[in-house]
Parts: sequence; C-alpha cells; structure tokens
Amino acid sequence: MKRLYIPKDYKISDWTSLEPFFIELKERDILSAASLYQWFLDRSELESVVSEDMAWRYINMTRDTENKEKTESFNYFVSEISPKIAPYSNALDTKALESNYLEDVKTKDGFPILIQLLEKDKTIYREQNVPLIAEVEQKAHQFGSISGKMTIEWEGKERTLQQAADLLLESDRAIRQSAWIKIQERRYLDKDSLNSLYTELISIRHTISQNAGYANYRDYMFDAMGRFDYSKEACFQFHESIKESVVPILKEFALKRKDALGVTELKPWDLSVNYTSSQPLKAFEDGEDLVEKTIRCFTKIDPYLGDCISKMKALGHLDVMSRKGKAPGGYNYPLDETGIPFIFMNATQSLRDIVTMVHEGGHALHSFVTSNFSIQAFKHPTSEVAELASMSMELISMEYWEEFFNIKEDLTRAKKEHLESIIQTLPWVAIIDKFQHWVYENPYHTEEERIVHWNQISNQFAPGVVNWENLDHFKSIQWQKQLHLFEVPFYYIEYGFAQLGAIAVWKKYKENKTTGYQHYLKALQLGYTKSIPEIYSTAGIQFNFSRDYIKELMDFVLQEYKAL
Repeated sequence: MKRLYIPKDYKISDWTSLEPFFIELKERDILSAASLYQWFLDRSELESVVSEDMAWRYINMTRDTENKEKTESFNYFVSEISPKIAPYSNALDTKALESNYLEDVKTKDGFPILIQLLEKDKTIYREQNVPLIAEVEQKAHQFGSISGKMTIEWEGKERTLQQAADLLLESDRAIRQSAWIKIQERRYLDKDSLNSLYTELISIRHTISQNAGYANYRDYMFDAMGRFDYSKEACFQFHESIKESVVPILKEFALKRKDALGVTELKPWDLSVNYTSSQPLKAFEDGEDLVEKTIRCFTKIDPYLGDCISKMKALGHLDVMSRKGKAPGGYNYPLDETGIPFIFMNATQSLRDIVTMVHEGGHALHSFVTSNFSIQAFKHPTSEVAELASMSMELISMEYWEEFFNIKEDLTRAKKEHLESIIQTLPWVAIIDKFQHWVYENPYHTEEERIVHWNQISNQFAPGVVNWENLDHFKSIQWQKQLHLFEVPFYYIEYGFAQLGAIAVWKKYKENKTTGYQHYLKALQLGYTKSIPEIYSTAGIQFNFSRDYIKELMDFVLQEYKAL
C-alpha cells in the first residue's frame, strides 16, 4: 500500500507522535460525499500503519518469548498506545455515523458491512473498558510465555512439547506411553498457573461485558466479533449435530484403531500413531525443504499461489521450525500496509506440519488477494470466512501431496490420516466451544466446578473407547493446551463451521478443478464486503449447521477415505 496520508518515513515510536493523525481525522471538516469517502481512505491508511506496527511487535515477541526487550515492546503498545487509540476510534465512528453524507457512500461496494461494523463498535464501546481490555490482552499473552517454556528431557536432549509430540507417532508402545506421560507431567507442573491465569481472564472479561450492558461475556463477544449472520443457538445446533453425526464415526475409527493395534484397551498414547505402518511419516528434512515443497505443491494448484509463498520466503516472512523459547501454535499474520503476511509455526517434520503449512498458506493467499482493498476493514473478513480459506486449502492441496510423499503407500497413508484428523477435530471444536459457553455463562465458578464441567462436556463427545483409568488428573486439564481459550475467546467454533465449508469446497473441486478453484478464489477476493452466507454462496457452498447437511458432508468424507 502506497502511503498518501501518513508521511512515508513515519514510524510509530510513541503516542505523542501518533496522536496528531487521530486529531486531524477527528477535527477535519467533511463537506461532501467525496470528502467523506476520502476521510474513510485516510482513516484506513492510518489504521493499516498502526496494525502493521503492532503486528511486528507481536510476531517478534512470539518468535522469541525469552527476549525481554521484544516482550516489553509488545506490552508497551498494548498498554500505552492501544488504550489511547480506543477513545479516538469511538469518536471517529461517531463522526462517520453522524455525517450528513453517510447515505451517499452507503451505495459503495462493501459499505453496508462497514457501517454495520462501525455501529457495532459504537454500541459496545465503554471508556471504562479501555484499560481493562489492555490489561486482559497483556495477561492473555502470558499463556504463550508459560507454554513456550515447557520442555521435556528425552535421551539426554531437551525437547519442546511440539517436538516431543512426534514420539507419540512411534510404533513402540512403551516409547509412546513414556513420552505421553512426560508431556502430561510437564503440563501438570503449570496447571495451577494456567488455572489462575484463566480465572483472572474470566473475571476481567466478565467485568468488561457488564460495563457494556451485557449479561455475560459470551453475549458481548458475539457482538464484538460481528456475528451478524448467526446466533448462539446456531452454535448449540452445531454441537448437537456433531454429537449425532460425527461422534459415531469417531467411535468406529477408534474401534478400528484398537483392533489394528492389537491392544486390549485403547489408551491416550495410542491415538496418534499410525496403525498401518511401523514408521512415522517424514515429509521433509528441515524448514527450507518444507517451504520448497509447499511452493511446488501450491504452484500445481495455481502459479500465483506458489508465487505468494516465494515472495514471503524472499522477504523472510516465514518462521516454520520449532525451537525452545518460541511461542506454541501457528498463525498467518496479515500485514496491512505492505500486504505480504507472515507465517509462524512450530514444525518438527511430522504430517501435521504439512497440514499447518498449507493451512496458513490458505490464510496467506487470502491476505494477498485482499491486499488491494483501500478500506482496511474489507481486508479482514470474519473468521468463518478466513478459516474457510485455510481449511479448504488443506483439502485442495492434498490432491498434490506427491510433492511431499514420493512413495504411493506414504501418500495414501498421509491422506487417510488427514481425513481421520478432520473427523477427530470436529468434536474437539464442539467441546471447546461448548465449554466456553458454560465458562462465561457461569463466570463465578470455582476451579473445581470448572474441572467437573470440562469432564462432563468432553465425555459427551468422546467415542467411549479410550481408557483413561488412573489418568483422570491429566484428562481434567486437557483444555489448558488450547491457546484460543486464553488469547482469543470464542474464536474456535469458526473452525468447525469452516471445516464443513472446506469439505464442501473440496467436493466442488473434485467434481471440477477449474470451476471449483475459481469459485473458491472469487469468494476469497470478496474480503469482507459481503455477508458470510453470500461469501459461502459465491464459493458454491452452504452456510449450514443442520444434522442432515453435516451427515451429507461426512458421507462424502467417508466415501473418499474408503476410496484411498
């Protein structure tokens, strides 16, 4: 994005240098529809500059959680800059909504959505929440610091938990059991810290919702996240549909796994190992190899897509391998000003690393194809759409995974394992989402009550085949590994909705690769200028959570699975 409003050499150092831009926008006279539109463009440019500055602070912090300077840089932004921006953002929202020329720009593409977002932001804004939001954002990122320090010792070497998880793929059951126990024991050491952190976050978030006039934080977040196209009842419908249509398949797979492994009872350390081969899949040698193979795979789908990853590589916008001190998880962080995003992940040479890479690559494609929007809000569609981009890419790219696996048996196995993981993921999404609804509907619960309800909810979606005897203390803290609960509450059900959409996109792609991909790409190119149902429709699919629709999609997945 070429700067036209902010000086080309300006870099955010403190609030004093940044505030004049907000003052100018707040005090500018708007005397025509054209000047209002220009005001929107200038505001978006400023927001893009601010967004990218904050992005780099976050990226740098997560790449090296033990670097005090990088952590302090991020914390300075969220404690000293973000809170001061919030009142101006509210004032600018008011200025736009009260403009005499608003009706004249409403006809521009995407502006009905933009105005809806402005109205939402104004509705939930409360001045007393500004410092609380800054506080909760700082506290939430303590999760990454705590988790990033978790390691185990294995055969005299220190391993991150991501690296240690590869041991769960070993054919030797004794190795898997020992590694699983070590991982859980390490997590258990920090259970009290994470429990206390979560309790603090719940308390502050509940106060934020009460200040804004909401009964609970769940209701507040539904509005804050702009969930204009569905309600909490749709989430409840999703939970029940998954329970009825997916959990029975999960049980079928678990029984098949138990028989294939030849064990009398299935234990937690038996759930990741492949039961058709004695060796874990190894799809790449190192980060360089992973990136190069991804570029070749993506180029077969669309040369433009391969070029996107090549540009990111050339700019150093890829950090893919796991190491000590690196925050857990993975993300594609959009960089609103330059338009070329950053992919962060924790690869350890496993199949899940390929899935993560192509998943984040789907997000990256979305960032590239929306980078030309002049209005910043249009670059950031809802998560239900953003995750459709990434999860669809997992399945579309699977058609070209021979770039990672040149042995047919390994390729078939990789595809089957990924399809199995989809079946396993949907119930987990339902568990995490249902758990969050209970947590924030009951904000004054005790830690003991939290454990009870976690187990009750997770058991509803369990296949009933895995034996957790004498391991209940580990089972009761499985929720603590889910970053979203701490850092981005209620951002998880989108994975479930988008997974259903991705299966439908893949089905269209299998039927006709050219039209299937073009419909998918056109949907991404809409950014956030249309509603979720309209974007899904552009992709040629439904935004639907009904039991019948989910069963139809699951039948397709099982058909493809059995055909391999």
